[in-house]
Amino acid sequence: MPDRLAPAASRWARFLALLLALAPPPGWAASGIEASDAWARETVPGQRVASVYLQIRSAAPARLIGVTTRVAKTAEIHSMKEEGGVMKMRRLDALELPAGTVVKLEPSGNHIMLLDIHRQLKVGEHVRLTLLVEQAGKKKSVPVIAEVRPIGQ
Repeated sequence: MPDRLAPAASRWARFLALLLALAPPPGWAASGIEASDAWARETVPGQRVASVYLQIRSAAPARLIGVTTRVAKTAEIHSMKEEGGVMKMRRLDALELPAGTVVKLEPSGNHIMLLDIHRQLKVGEHVRLTLLVEQAGKKKSVPVIAEVRPIGQ
């Protein structure tokens, strides 16, 4: 009897593999938008702001137009630039995502600011964010999970 079950199990496995191959990709992949290497700096007790960094790549021209998260009252896209020997931070309404280009959000550059965070962010935890991206006139949500890393990184 086990000999008769083996071919049936093999057919079942092939059927499942075919279903997985034909399944639509996750939302971010279907839209051609990928977010990777997301991380946030740990915070100290009483700190009310935090920064998140990541890389975004879009297959077609797009714009990052917003960010939401449950760990902060507000999340904004910011830029940092040196002007006259002083680092200045400004809120951006949008961040261009040229087709096929990896856009890095990193310390001392463009980044995501979490304002009025609800709790301390501790090393090893993860922060869930949703990026709002505009592409070809449509708004798309891209889920991101950022690892909380030590302050010195």
